[in-house]
Amino acid sequence: MNKHNFTKYILFLLLAIGITGCKDDTLQEITKMETDRMFSPTGLSAIVINKTGVRLTWKEVPNASSYVIEFFENKDFSGTPARTVADVAYVQLPYTVSNLSGDTEYSIRVKAVGGGITDSKWITTTVKTDPEQIFHQVDLANITSNSVILTWPAGEIATSIQLSPGNITHQVTPAEVAAGKAQVNGLSSETTYTAQLLNQTKVRGLTTFSTPLDLGGAIAVSTDDNLAELIANAKAGDVFALMPGNYVINADITISKTISLKGAKPADKPVLKGTVFRIKGNAGLTIKDVVLDGTGALNNNQTFIFDEASDNAYGAFLVEDSEIKNYVKGMVYVNVKTLIESFSFKGNTISNVECNGGDFIDFRQGIAKTVDFVNNTVYNTALARDFFRMDAGGSTNFPSVTAVFTVASNTFNAVCNSASARIFYVRVAKQELYFSKNIVANSAGIIANQATTIIVAANFKENNYHNAPTYMAGSTASTPKYDTGTFTTLDPGFVSVSTGNFTVTNDELKAKGIGAPKWR
Repeated sequence: MNKHNFTKYILFLLLAIGITGCKDDTLQEITKMETDRMFSPTGLSAIVINKTGVRLTWKEVPNASSYVIEFFENKDFSGTPARTVADVAYVQLPYTVSNLSGDTEYSIRVKAVGGGITDSKWITTTVKTDPEQIFHQVDLANITSNSVILTWPAGEIATSIQLSPGNITHQVTPAEVAAGKAQVNGLSSETTYTAQLLNQTKVRGLTTFSTPLDLGGAIAVSTDDNLAELIANAKAGDVFALMPGNYVINADITISKTISLKGAKPADKPVLKGTVFRIKGNAGLTIKDVVLDGTGALNNNQTFIFDEASDNAYGAFLVEDSEIKNYVKGMVYVNVKTLIESFSFKGNTISNVECNGGDFIDFRQGIAKTVDFVNNTVYNTALARDFFRMDAGGSTNFPSVTAVFTVASNTFNAVCNSASARIFYVRVAKQELYFSKNIVANSAGIIANQATTIIVAANFKENNYHNAPTYMAGSTASTPKYDTGTFTTLDPGFVSVSTGNFTVTNDELKAKGIGAPKWR
Protein backbone atom coordinates (compact mmCIF):
# COMPACT_ATOMS: atom_id res chain seq x y z
CA MET A 1 0.00 0.00 0.00
CA ASN A 2 1.53 3.34 -1.01
CA LYS A 3 1.67 6.35 1.30
CA HIS A 4 -1.26 8.16 -0.37
CA ASN A 5 -3.63 5.21 -0.10
CA PHE A 6 -2.60 4.52 3.51
CA THR A 7 -3.53 8.11 4.45
CA LYS A 8 -6.96 7.77 2.85
CA TYR A 9 -7.59 4.53 4.71
CA ILE A 10 -6.77 6.08 8.12
CA LEU A 11 -9.11 9.03 7.45
CA PHE A 12 -11.98 6.72 6.42
CA LEU A 13 -11.48 4.60 9.54
CA LEU A 14 -11.59 7.63 11.85
CA LEU A 15 -14.73 8.94 10.14
CA ALA A 16 -16.52 5.61 10.51
CA ILE A 17 -15.67 5.47 14.21
CA GLY A 18 -16.98 9.01 14.70
CA ILE A 19 -20.29 8.22 12.98
CA THR A 20 -20.75 5.08 15.03
CA GLY A 21 -20.03 6.91 18.25
CA CYS A 22 -22.66 9.61 17.74
CA LYS A 23 -25.40 7.50 16.13
CA ASP A 24 -27.31 6.76 19.34
CA ASP A 25 -27.37 10.41 20.45
CA THR A 26 -28.57 11.62 17.04
CA LEU A 27 -31.48 9.15 16.88
CA GLN A 28 -32.41 9.89 20.46
CA GLU A 29 -32.73 13.62 19.72
CA ILE A 30 -34.94 13.01 16.66
CA THR A 31 -37.37 10.68 18.40
CA LYS A 32 -37.80 12.81 21.53
CA MET A 33 -38.01 16.24 19.84
CA GLU A 34 -38.24 18.00 23.15
CA THR A 35 -39.91 21.45 23.16
CA ASP A 36 -40.56 24.03 25.84
CA ARG A 37 -44.23 24.51 24.81
CA MET A 38 -47.18 22.27 23.91
CA PHE A 39 -48.22 22.13 20.27
CA SER A 40 -51.56 23.83 19.54
CA PRO A 41 -54.62 21.73 18.72
CA THR A 42 -55.69 21.70 15.06
CA GLY A 43 -58.92 21.01 13.21
CA LEU A 44 -61.16 22.84 15.67
CA SER A 45 -64.83 22.71 14.64
CA ALA A 46 -68.04 23.79 16.39
CA ILE A 47 -71.68 22.91 15.74
CA VAL A 48 -74.77 24.16 17.58
CA ILE A 49 -76.71 21.43 19.39
CA ASN A 50 -80.20 21.85 20.84
CA LYS A 51 -80.17 25.59 20.17
CA THR A 52 -77.93 26.71 23.07
CA GLY A 53 -75.30 23.99 23.23
CA VAL A 54 -72.07 23.87 21.21
CA ARG A 55 -70.36 20.59 20.31
CA LEU A 56 -66.60 20.94 19.84
CA THR A 57 -64.01 18.64 18.36
CA TRP A 58 -60.33 18.94 17.46
CA LYS A 59 -57.31 16.77 16.69
CA GLU A 60 -55.31 15.25 19.52
CA VAL A 61 -52.05 16.90 20.63
CA PRO A 62 -49.27 14.43 21.55
CA ASN A 63 -48.45 14.40 25.28
CA ALA A 64 -51.30 16.79 26.16
CA SER A 65 -52.76 15.92 29.55
CA SER A 66 -55.91 18.03 29.06
CA TYR A 67 -57.42 20.99 27.24
CA VAL A 68 -59.01 24.32 28.20
CA ILE A 69 -62.02 25.85 26.41
CA GLU A 70 -63.07 29.49 26.68
CA PHE A 71 -66.14 31.26 25.28
CA PHE A 72 -66.26 35.03 24.76
CA GLU A 73 -69.13 37.24 23.63
CA ASN A 74 -66.75 39.51 21.72
CA LYS A 75 -64.47 39.06 18.75
CA ASP A 76 -61.13 40.05 20.33
CA PHE A 77 -61.25 37.72 23.36
CA SER A 78 -61.03 40.69 25.71
CA GLY A 79 -62.20 40.74 29.30
CA THR A 80 -63.51 37.79 31.26
CA PRO A 81 -64.73 34.71 29.37
CA ALA A 82 -68.47 34.07 29.41
CA ARG A 83 -67.69 30.40 30.04
CA THR A 84 -64.49 28.49 30.86
CA VAL A 85 -64.16 24.71 30.87
CA ALA A 86 -60.85 23.24 32.09
CA ASP A 87 -59.44 19.72 32.43
CA VAL A 88 -61.15 18.40 29.31
CA ALA A 89 -59.64 15.03 28.35
CA TYR A 90 -59.31 14.12 24.68
CA VAL A 91 -61.34 10.93 25.23
CA GLN A 92 -64.33 13.17 26.06
CA LEU A 93 -64.46 14.53 22.51
CA PRO A 94 -66.70 15.51 20.85
CA TYR A 95 -67.31 17.76 23.86
CA THR A 96 -70.58 19.63 24.30
CA VAL A 97 -70.87 22.85 26.30
CA SER A 98 -74.55 23.29 27.15
CA ASN A 99 -76.86 26.06 28.36
CA LEU A 100 -75.12 28.99 26.70
CA SER A 101 -77.05 32.14 25.86
CA GLY A 102 -79.32 31.81 22.85
CA ASP A 103 -79.06 33.93 19.73
CA THR A 104 -75.49 34.88 20.65
CA GLU A 105 -72.30 34.89 18.58
CA TYR A 106 -69.41 33.37 20.51
CA SER A 107 -65.69 33.50 19.92
CA ILE A 108 -64.24 30.20 21.11
CA ARG A 109 -60.65 29.26 21.85
CA VAL A 110 -58.99 26.00 22.89
CA LYS A 111 -55.48 25.29 24.17
CA ALA A 112 -53.55 22.14 25.13
CA VAL A 113 -52.09 21.69 28.61
CA GLY A 114 -49.12 19.40 29.39
CA GLY A 115 -47.27 18.73 32.61
CA GLY A 116 -44.05 20.63 33.12
CA ILE A 117 -44.06 22.83 30.00
CA THR A 118 -45.87 25.93 28.83
CA ASP A 119 -49.47 25.60 27.59
CA SER A 120 -49.98 25.71 23.84
CA LYS A 121 -51.09 28.78 21.94
CA TRP A 122 -54.84 29.14 21.47
CA ILE A 123 -56.69 27.89 18.40
CA THR A 124 -59.93 29.77 17.67
CA THR A 125 -63.30 29.57 15.91
CA THR A 126 -66.68 31.29 16.05
CA VAL A 127 -70.27 30.08 16.22
CA LYS A 128 -73.69 31.62 16.75
CA THR A 129 -76.18 29.81 18.94
CA ASP A 130 -79.75 29.45 17.80
CA PRO A 131 -82.58 31.48 19.26
CA GLU A 132 -83.91 29.95 22.47
CA GLN A 133 -87.26 28.21 22.48
CA ILE A 134 -88.95 28.68 25.84
CA PHE A 135 -92.43 29.15 24.40
CA HIS A 136 -94.84 26.42 25.42
CA GLN A 137 -96.70 24.70 22.63
CA VAL A 138 -99.61 26.88 21.62
CA ASP A 139 -102.87 25.47 22.98
CA LEU A 140 -105.31 25.31 20.09
CA ALA A 141 -108.05 26.36 22.49
CA ASN A 142 -106.16 29.66 22.87
CA ILE A 143 -106.28 30.54 19.18
CA THR A 144 -109.16 32.41 17.58
CA SER A 145 -109.46 33.85 14.13
CA ASN A 146 -108.10 37.20 15.43
CA SER A 147 -106.12 36.50 18.64
CA VAL A 148 -103.74 34.12 20.41
CA ILE A 149 -102.60 33.50 23.97
CA LEU A 150 -98.89 32.64 24.15
CA THR A 151 -97.25 31.12 27.24
CA TRP A 152 -93.76 30.48 28.57
CA PRO A 153 -92.24 29.55 31.96
CA ALA A 154 -93.43 32.02 34.58
CA GLY A 155 -90.78 34.55 35.58
CA GLU A 156 -88.59 34.15 32.47
CA ILE A 157 -87.61 37.65 31.33
CA ALA A 158 -89.00 39.02 28.07
CA THR A 159 -89.56 42.53 26.77
CA SER A 160 -91.70 42.04 23.66
CA ILE A 161 -93.43 39.61 21.33
CA GLN A 162 -93.16 40.12 17.59
CA LEU A 163 -95.39 38.38 15.07
CA SER A 164 -95.09 38.13 11.31
CA PRO A 165 -96.58 38.60 8.81
CA GLY A 166 -97.95 42.02 9.66
CA ASN A 167 -95.05 43.29 11.83
CA ILE A 168 -97.21 43.03 14.95
CA THR A 169 -95.46 43.99 18.21
CA HIS A 170 -96.78 43.37 21.70
CA GLN A 171 -94.87 44.94 24.60
CA VAL A 172 -94.62 42.42 27.45
CA THR A 173 -95.58 43.84 30.84
CA PRO A 174 -94.04 42.87 34.21
CA ALA A 175 -97.32 41.17 35.11
CA GLU A 176 -97.15 39.08 31.93
CA VAL A 177 -93.53 38.10 32.72
CA ALA A 178 -94.60 36.99 36.20
CA ALA A 179 -97.48 34.95 34.76
CA GLY A 180 -95.60 33.72 31.68
CA LYS A 181 -98.62 34.52 29.53
CA ALA A 182 -99.70 37.22 27.09
CA GLN A 183 -102.62 37.71 24.71
CA VAL A 184 -101.94 39.23 21.29
CA ASN A 185 -104.89 40.68 19.38
CA GLY A 186 -105.43 42.09 15.91
CA LEU A 187 -104.60 38.94 13.94
CA SER A 188 -106.08 37.83 10.62
CA SER A 189 -107.95 34.58 10.06
CA GLU A 190 -106.45 31.69 8.08
CA THR A 191 -102.94 33.00 8.56
CA THR A 192 -99.84 31.16 9.68
CA TYR A 193 -97.91 33.36 12.11
CA THR A 194 -94.37 33.13 13.44
CA ALA A 195 -94.07 34.57 16.97
CA GLN A 196 -90.78 35.59 18.60
CA LEU A 197 -90.37 36.19 22.32
CA LEU A 198 -87.62 38.77 22.75
CA ASN A 199 -85.43 40.00 25.56
CA GLN A 200 -84.34 43.26 23.97
CA THR A 201 -82.86 41.97 20.68
CA LYS A 202 -82.21 38.34 21.65
CA VAL A 203 -84.79 35.74 20.74
CA ARG A 204 -85.90 33.65 23.72
CA GLY A 205 -88.83 31.86 22.14
CA LEU A 206 -89.96 30.95 18.64
CA THR A 207 -93.21 29.29 17.63
CA THR A 208 -95.64 29.10 14.75
CA PHE A 209 -99.40 28.74 14.76
CA SER A 210 -102.27 29.19 12.34
CA THR A 211 -105.43 31.13 13.01
CA PRO A 212 -108.60 29.27 12.02
CA LEU A 213 -111.12 30.15 9.40
CA ASP A 214 -113.45 33.01 10.19
CA LEU A 215 -116.77 31.24 9.82
CA GLY A 216 -118.46 34.54 9.13
CA GLY A 217 -116.95 34.52 5.65
CA ALA A 218 -117.38 30.82 4.84
CA ILE A 219 -120.11 28.30 4.15
CA ALA A 220 -120.39 26.03 7.18
CA VAL A 221 -120.77 22.33 6.34
CA SER A 222 -121.66 19.50 8.71
CA THR A 223 -121.66 15.73 8.25
CA ASP A 224 -125.43 15.87 7.74
CA ASP A 225 -125.04 18.01 4.61
CA ASN A 226 -124.64 16.71 1.06
CA LEU A 227 -121.14 17.98 0.31
CA ALA A 228 -121.19 16.92 -3.34
CA GLU A 229 -124.41 18.85 -3.93
CA LEU A 230 -123.09 21.94 -2.15
CA ILE A 231 -119.98 21.91 -4.33
CA ALA A 232 -122.01 21.37 -7.50
CA ASN A 233 -123.96 24.53 -6.69
CA ALA A 234 -120.94 26.56 -5.60
CA LYS A 235 -119.97 29.95 -6.95
CA ALA A 236 -116.39 30.77 -7.88
CA GLY A 237 -114.48 31.82 -4.79
CA ASP A 238 -116.68 29.99 -2.28
CA VAL A 239 -114.99 28.70 0.86
CA PHE A 240 -116.50 25.67 2.58
CA ALA A 241 -115.75 25.30 6.30
CA LEU A 242 -116.02 21.62 7.12
CA MET A 243 -116.95 20.86 10.70
CA PRO A 244 -115.24 17.92 12.43
CA GLY A 245 -116.57 14.43 11.78
CA ASN A 246 -116.61 11.68 9.15
CA TYR A 247 -117.94 12.48 5.70
CA VAL A 248 -118.51 9.13 3.94
CA ILE A 249 -118.52 10.05 0.26
CA ASN A 250 -117.43 6.95 -1.72
CA ALA A 251 -118.01 8.88 -4.93
CA ASP A 252 -116.43 11.26 -7.39
CA ILE A 253 -116.91 14.98 -6.72
CA THR A 254 -116.61 17.36 -9.66
CA ILE A 255 -114.83 20.67 -9.12
CA SER A 256 -115.81 23.02 -11.96
CA LYS A 257 -115.33 26.38 -10.20
CA THR A 258 -112.44 27.66 -8.13
CA ILE A 259 -113.29 26.86 -4.49
CA SER A 260 -111.67 26.03 -1.15
CA LEU A 261 -112.38 23.19 1.28
CA LYS A 262 -111.03 23.90 4.75
CA GLY A 263 -111.33 22.26 8.12
CA ALA A 264 -113.15 24.61 10.48
CA LYS A 265 -111.09 23.38 13.44
CA PRO A 266 -107.51 22.43 12.52
CA ALA A 267 -107.13 20.52 15.80
CA ASP A 268 -110.00 18.24 14.80
CA LYS A 269 -109.78 17.77 11.06
CA PRO A 270 -112.83 16.55 9.13
CA VAL A 271 -112.38 13.15 7.45
CA LEU A 272 -113.56 12.69 3.86
CA LYS A 273 -113.75 8.98 3.04
CA GLY A 274 -113.64 7.51 -0.45
CA THR A 275 -113.53 10.90 -2.15
CA VAL A 276 -112.11 11.38 -5.65
CA PHE A 277 -111.92 14.95 -6.95
CA ARG A 278 -112.38 15.44 -10.69
CA ILE A 279 -111.26 18.94 -11.66
CA LYS A 280 -112.68 20.61 -14.79
CA GLY A 281 -113.37 23.97 -16.36
CA ASN A 282 -109.99 25.54 -15.57
CA ALA A 283 -110.93 25.53 -11.89
CA GLY A 284 -108.50 26.05 -9.06
CA LEU A 285 -108.72 24.13 -5.79
CA THR A 286 -107.45 24.69 -2.26
CA ILE A 287 -107.70 22.01 0.42
CA LYS A 288 -106.48 22.79 3.94
CA ASP A 289 -106.71 21.05 7.32
CA VAL A 290 -108.63 18.06 5.94
CA VAL A 291 -108.10 14.27 6.11
CA LEU A 292 -108.62 12.47 2.79
CA ASP A 293 -109.01 8.72 3.30
CA GLY A 294 -109.21 6.77 0.03
CA THR A 295 -110.87 3.74 1.56
CA GLY A 296 -113.92 2.98 -0.58
CA ALA A 297 -113.01 5.26 -3.50
CA LEU A 298 -114.73 4.23 -6.77
CA ASN A 299 -112.45 2.16 -9.03
CA ASN A 300 -109.68 2.55 -6.42
CA ASN A 301 -108.86 5.79 -8.21
CA GLN A 302 -106.35 8.57 -7.64
CA THR A 303 -107.20 11.36 -5.20
CA PHE A 304 -107.16 14.19 -7.75
CA ILE A 305 -107.89 13.78 -11.47
CA PHE A 306 -107.66 16.68 -13.92
CA ASP A 307 -110.47 15.57 -16.17
CA GLU A 308 -110.94 18.09 -18.97
CA ALA A 309 -108.58 19.32 -21.67
CA SER A 310 -108.18 23.05 -22.20
CA ASP A 311 -106.05 25.53 -24.07
CA ASN A 312 -106.30 27.88 -21.08
CA ALA A 313 -104.58 27.57 -17.72
CA TYR A 314 -106.22 25.99 -14.70
CA GLY A 315 -106.16 27.97 -11.47
CA ALA A 316 -103.78 27.39 -8.57
CA PHE A 317 -103.90 23.96 -6.95
CA LEU A 318 -102.90 23.74 -3.27
CA VAL A 319 -103.14 21.03 -0.62
CA GLU A 320 -101.82 22.21 2.75
CA ASP A 321 -101.61 20.92 6.33
CA SER A 322 -103.73 17.92 5.44
CA GLU A 323 -103.51 14.13 5.61
CA ILE A 324 -103.89 11.85 2.59
CA LYS A 325 -103.92 8.07 2.93
CA ASN A 326 -105.14 4.74 1.55
CA TYR A 327 -105.50 5.62 -2.13
CA VAL A 328 -104.66 2.80 -4.57
CA LYS A 329 -103.74 4.19 -8.01
CA GLY A 330 -101.90 7.29 -6.88
CA MET A 331 -102.51 10.85 -5.74
CA VAL A 332 -102.67 13.04 -8.89
CA TYR A 333 -103.47 12.09 -12.50
CA VAL A 334 -103.25 14.48 -15.47
CA ASN A 335 -103.76 12.70 -18.78
CA VAL A 336 -105.42 15.46 -20.81
CA LYS A 337 -104.12 18.69 -22.32
CA THR A 338 -103.85 20.69 -19.11
CA LEU A 339 -101.74 23.66 -18.01
CA ILE A 340 -101.75 24.38 -14.27
CA GLU A 341 -100.53 27.78 -13.07
CA SER A 342 -99.15 26.50 -9.77
CA PHE A 343 -99.26 23.07 -8.18
CA SER A 344 -98.38 22.81 -4.47
CA PHE A 345 -98.32 20.34 -1.59
CA LYS A 346 -97.15 21.90 1.68
CA GLY A 347 -96.99 20.57 5.23
CA ASN A 348 -98.98 17.38 4.57
CA THR A 349 -98.69 13.82 5.88
CA ILE A 350 -99.18 11.23 3.13
CA SER A 351 -99.17 7.48 3.69
CA ASN A 352 -100.14 4.18 2.09
CA VAL A 353 -100.76 5.54 -1.38
CA GLU A 354 -99.89 2.34 -3.19
CA CYS A 355 -99.65 3.60 -6.79
CA ASN A 356 -100.99 0.41 -8.34
CA GLY A 357 -101.81 1.52 -11.87
CA GLY A 358 -100.23 4.96 -11.83
CA ASP A 359 -97.38 7.02 -10.49
CA PHE A 360 -97.68 9.18 -7.38
CA ILE A 361 -97.93 12.56 -9.16
CA ASP A 362 -98.60 11.52 -12.73
CA PHE A 363 -98.62 14.06 -15.58
CA ARG A 364 -99.02 12.39 -18.99
CA GLN A 365 -100.40 15.11 -21.31
CA GLY A 366 -100.40 18.07 -18.92
CA ILE A 367 -97.80 20.35 -17.38
CA ALA A 368 -97.51 22.73 -14.42
CA LYS A 369 -95.48 25.91 -14.42
CA THR A 370 -94.36 25.29 -10.84
CA VAL A 371 -94.47 22.12 -8.75
CA ASP A 372 -93.75 22.87 -5.08
CA PHE A 373 -93.52 19.87 -2.75
CA VAL A 374 -92.34 21.29 0.56
CA ASN A 375 -92.35 20.29 4.26
CA ASN A 376 -94.29 17.07 3.68
CA THR A 377 -93.98 13.63 5.28
CA VAL A 378 -94.50 10.69 2.93
CA TYR A 379 -94.22 7.02 3.89
CA ASN A 380 -95.19 3.58 2.58
CA THR A 381 -96.06 5.17 -0.75
CA ALA A 382 -95.19 4.65 -4.45
CA LEU A 383 -93.74 1.33 -3.40
CA ALA A 384 -92.78 0.22 -6.90
CA ARG A 385 -93.56 3.29 -8.99
CA ASP A 386 -92.19 6.75 -9.69
CA PHE A 387 -92.82 9.76 -7.48
CA PHE A 388 -92.87 12.75 -9.85
CA ARG A 389 -93.79 11.89 -13.42
CA MET A 390 -94.14 14.52 -16.11
CA ASP A 391 -94.08 13.20 -19.67
CA ALA A 392 -93.14 14.89 -22.91
CA GLY A 393 -96.80 15.25 -23.83
CA GLY A 394 -96.99 18.28 -21.57
CA SER A 395 -94.36 20.18 -23.51
CA THR A 396 -95.86 19.02 -26.81
CA ASN A 397 -99.14 20.65 -25.78
CA PHE A 398 -97.52 23.72 -24.17
CA PRO A 399 -94.07 24.11 -25.77
CA SER A 400 -93.21 27.49 -24.23
CA VAL A 401 -93.66 26.37 -20.60
CA THR A 402 -90.75 25.50 -18.30
CA ALA A 403 -91.74 23.18 -15.45
CA VAL A 404 -89.90 24.12 -12.24
CA PHE A 405 -89.88 21.49 -9.49
CA THR A 406 -88.96 22.55 -5.94
CA VAL A 407 -88.77 19.57 -3.58
CA ALA A 408 -87.48 20.75 -0.21
CA SER A 409 -87.47 19.83 3.50
CA ASN A 410 -89.49 16.64 3.17
CA THR A 411 -89.23 13.33 5.04
CA PHE A 412 -89.55 10.32 2.73
CA ASN A 413 -89.60 6.83 4.26
CA ALA A 414 -90.16 3.64 2.25
CA VAL A 415 -91.05 5.43 -0.97
CA CYS A 416 -90.00 4.31 -4.47
CA ASN A 417 -88.84 1.09 -2.87
CA SER A 418 -87.67 -0.84 -5.92
CA ALA A 419 -84.57 -0.69 -8.11
CA SER A 420 -86.41 0.89 -11.05
CA ALA A 421 -88.51 3.39 -9.08
CA ARG A 422 -87.50 7.03 -9.57
CA ILE A 423 -88.01 10.20 -7.60
CA PHE A 424 -87.94 12.14 -10.88
CA TYR A 425 -89.33 10.66 -14.10
CA VAL A 426 -89.45 14.00 -15.90
CA ARG A 427 -89.33 14.16 -19.68
CA VAL A 428 -90.77 17.57 -20.56
CA ALA A 429 -88.53 19.56 -22.86
CA LYS A 430 -88.07 22.50 -20.49
CA GLN A 431 -87.47 21.69 -16.83
CA GLU A 432 -85.63 22.75 -13.69
CA LEU A 433 -85.31 20.31 -10.77
CA TYR A 434 -84.39 21.44 -7.24
CA PHE A 435 -84.00 18.87 -4.45
CA SER A 436 -82.74 20.04 -1.06
CA LYS A 437 -82.77 19.28 2.68
CA ASN A 438 -84.80 16.09 2.22
CA ILE A 439 -84.49 12.89 4.23
CA VAL A 440 -84.81 9.76 2.09
CA ALA A 441 -84.82 6.63 4.23
CA ASN A 442 -85.34 2.91 3.65
CA SER A 443 -85.65 3.06 -0.11
CA ALA A 444 -84.15 0.97 -2.93
CA GLY A 445 -85.01 3.55 -5.59
CA ILE A 446 -83.00 6.11 -7.55
CA ILE A 447 -83.04 9.81 -8.37
CA ALA A 448 -83.63 9.33 -12.12
CA ASN A 449 -82.45 7.38 -15.15
CA GLN A 450 -83.89 9.10 -18.24
CA ALA A 451 -81.63 10.99 -20.61
CA THR A 452 -84.27 13.72 -20.71
CA THR A 453 -84.33 14.16 -16.92
CA ILE A 454 -81.86 16.96 -16.20
CA ILE A 455 -80.02 16.59 -12.88
CA VAL A 456 -77.80 19.55 -11.97
CA ALA A 457 -75.49 18.90 -9.01
CA ALA A 458 -75.71 22.50 -7.80
CA ASN A 459 -79.50 22.14 -7.41
CA PHE A 460 -79.18 19.13 -5.09
CA LYS A 461 -78.17 20.37 -1.64
CA GLU A 462 -77.95 18.94 1.90
CA ASN A 463 -80.04 15.83 1.36
CA ASN A 464 -79.65 12.85 3.71
CA TYR A 465 -79.93 9.25 2.52
CA HIS A 466 -80.24 6.53 5.17
CA ASN A 467 -80.48 2.93 4.12
CA ALA A 468 -80.96 4.29 0.61
CA PRO A 469 -77.53 3.75 -1.01
CA THR A 470 -78.65 3.59 -4.64
CA TYR A 471 -79.51 7.29 -4.64
CA MET A 472 -75.79 7.96 -4.54
CA ALA A 473 -74.15 5.02 -6.36
CA GLY A 474 -74.40 1.34 -7.19
CA SER A 475 -77.89 1.06 -8.68
CA THR A 476 -78.64 -1.89 -10.95
CA ALA A 477 -81.18 0.17 -12.90
CA SER A 478 -80.43 1.11 -16.49
CA THR A 479 -78.38 4.34 -16.83
CA PRO A 480 -79.03 5.59 -13.28
CA LYS A 481 -78.50 9.21 -12.33
CA TYR A 482 -77.29 9.98 -8.82
CA ASP A 483 -77.26 12.84 -6.35
CA THR A 484 -73.83 14.35 -6.98
CA GLY A 485 -74.52 17.46 -4.89
CA THR A 486 -73.98 17.76 -1.14
CA PHE A 487 -75.46 15.00 1.01
CA THR A 488 -74.98 12.92 4.15
CA THR A 489 -75.88 9.33 5.08
CA LEU A 490 -76.74 9.75 8.76
CA ASP A 491 -79.28 7.65 10.64
CA PRO A 492 -82.12 10.07 11.50
CA GLY A 493 -82.99 7.97 14.54
CA PHE A 494 -86.73 8.09 13.85
CA VAL A 495 -88.63 7.58 17.09
CA SER A 496 -91.14 5.02 15.75
CA VAL A 497 -91.43 4.22 12.05
CA SER A 498 -94.09 1.59 12.70
CA THR A 499 -96.46 4.16 14.20
CA GLY A 500 -95.63 6.98 11.78
CA ASN A 501 -93.58 8.99 14.28
CA PHE A 502 -90.63 10.34 12.31
CA THR A 503 -89.24 12.60 15.02
CA VAL A 504 -85.52 13.01 14.31
CA THR A 505 -83.12 12.31 17.18
CA ASN A 506 -79.91 12.90 15.21
CA ASP A 507 -78.48 16.22 16.47
CA GLU A 508 -76.63 17.05 13.26
CA LEU A 509 -79.70 16.66 11.05
CA LYS A 510 -81.75 18.73 13.49
CA ALA A 511 -79.08 21.43 13.63
CA LYS A 512 -78.97 21.65 9.83
CA GLY A 513 -82.76 21.70 9.46
CA ILE A 514 -83.00 18.62 7.26
CA GLY A 515 -86.31 16.81 6.80
CA ALA A 516 -89.89 17.89 7.45
CA PRO A 517 -90.03 20.65 10.11
CA LYS A 518 -92.76 18.93 12.17
CA TRP A 519 -90.27 16.22 13.18
CA ARG A 520 -87.36 18.45 14.23
